[in-house]
Amino acid sequence: MKHIFQHIKGDRAIWAIVAILAIFSFMPVYSASTNLVYVVGNGSTLGHLVKHIVLLIFGFAIIYGTHKIPYRYFSGGSVLMLPVVIILLLFTMSQGTTIGGANASRWLRIPFVGMGFQTSTLAGLVVMAYVARYLAKNKEKQIDFKESFINLWLPIGAVLILILPANFSTTAIIFSMILMLCFIGGYPLKYLGYILGIGLIGLTFFVLVAKAFPNAMPHRVNTWQSRIENFWKGEAKEDYQVEKAKIAIATGGVTGKGPGKSVQKNFLPQSSSDFIYAIIVEEYGLAGASIVIFIYFLLMFRILVAARKATTIFATLLVIGVGFPIIFQAIINMAVAVNLFPVTGQTLPLISSGGTSIWMTCFALGMILSVSASKNETEETIMDDNPLDILHETLD
Repeated sequence: MKHIFQHIKGDRAIWAIVAILAIFSFMPVYSASTNLVYVVGNGSTLGHLVKHIVLLIFGFAIIYGTHKIPYRYFSGGSVLMLPVVIILLLFTMSQGTTIGGANASRWLRIPFVGMGFQTSTLAGLVVMAYVARYLAKNKEKQIDFKESFINLWLPIGAVLILILPANFSTTAIIFSMILMLCFIGGYPLKYLGYILGIGLIGLTFFVLVAKAFPNAMPHRVNTWQSRIENFWKGEAKEDYQVEKAKIAIATGGVTGKGPGKSVQKNFLPQSSSDFIYAIIVEEYGLAGASIVIFIYFLLMFRILVAARKATTIFATLLVIGVGFPIIFQAIINMAVAVNLFPVTGQTLPLISSGGTSIWMTCFALGMILSVSASKNETEETIMDDNPLDILHETLD
């Protein structure tokens, strides 16, 4: 065991928090998978648990491998990966598949593996690293809006436009996190106002086009509209998922019904992924739910510590850019389960089942740990990295 710890670098508290969340996820996933087994008729509960454990093991391997990469490589790597991500998103839109009822254009089937990959999650990480690189590179310069629009916002806009038709919530999260990162990175507030206005106009235009040509993107805008309307009406007929989640939470009480004793898991769709927090509240009560919230906020604190200790501006922005979306996604998932937000389809990081979510979260955590494990570096070293040089080093 001591030999293993010698190879683990970075913030040990983050390693411990990730391990705690992963181990805790075993029982909720095992319990909630009965819906997939007995209602949907998909596999066995033990099979779903084993699959989840295997995904987490690979996830820890991703964290370990990523945290061994010098974080400066993520700067040039984001430039190399941006066109790759755009191509993947285009391919996903045309060749996507349906997995567990999810929208066809969200997922890309991986050949010979039998698994789906949600390309928007990878796109989010690449975009945040790209934004961090741009802000760090221009830290001492007076930013020109035209130049930044071409070099920063046009690539970002291309990515968001390709994600939007199938996944509005992910698009909104990525865009919000980009605005937050730009604010922290010193991007002029006046220009951020311009970008926010352009984004709202673009979204309005997209909705109008989707309404005018409903066959192009069937049901997507109507789905967003119905979710928002159901949320704001309050007394109107509840969405089935929200109704079952509220029943699960109401019957959980302070201490819960006990592990594996949830009743609503048999009726709640996506009980092992999007609405797993409702199952946690039902089985572990207010006490268990509060502990989960505390762990995520502890993770946020350690992310802030890693950002504070970073030795370069790029490292600080990278940690915030890839770390805060994890916490934000967790807050949204839990808020949806308790009916504070409309249904979004966001999973609970490291607890919900699902390979893409687990692996991309682990990739982000590996990047954070790479920063916290790094020795002192200068900003010039980071920014002088040529993407072609990084590609050459990788090939060598």
